[in-house]
Amino acid sequence: MRRILVVDDDREVVRLIRAYLEQAGFEVLAAYDGDTAVHVIRRERPDLLLLDLMLPGKDGWEITRLVRNDAALAHIPIIMLTARVDDTDKIVGLELGADDYVTKPYNPREVVALSLIHI
Repeated sequence: MRRILVVDDDREVVRLIRAYLEQAGFEVLAAYDGDTAVHVIRRERPDLLLLDLMLPGKDGWEITRLVRNDAALAHIPIIMLTARVDDTDKIVGLELGADDYVTKPYNPREVVALSLIHI
């Protein structure tokens, strides 16, 4: 079973995305802050990372840099799910190594479809 780590400090967002992903057959891991996310990434090696940018502790930018600079983790696809809608933020996210960038509000079915594409 493919495992997806959903990282967002909004527990309701995580609950909603988890429900849709589990219905699609994914195993879902969750983290609500950047430091926990890094720990889970290193320990669990998920198949995909759904990452908010604005997090307590390490933010999504830092997590993306860490993943992309670690040879053992760099292969993990990253989809940024964020309220940051500025084109500059999108460009920075993609330049840092995100595989996709989706702005809130988004349709959870779109997130499932993107997850299927990137895994």
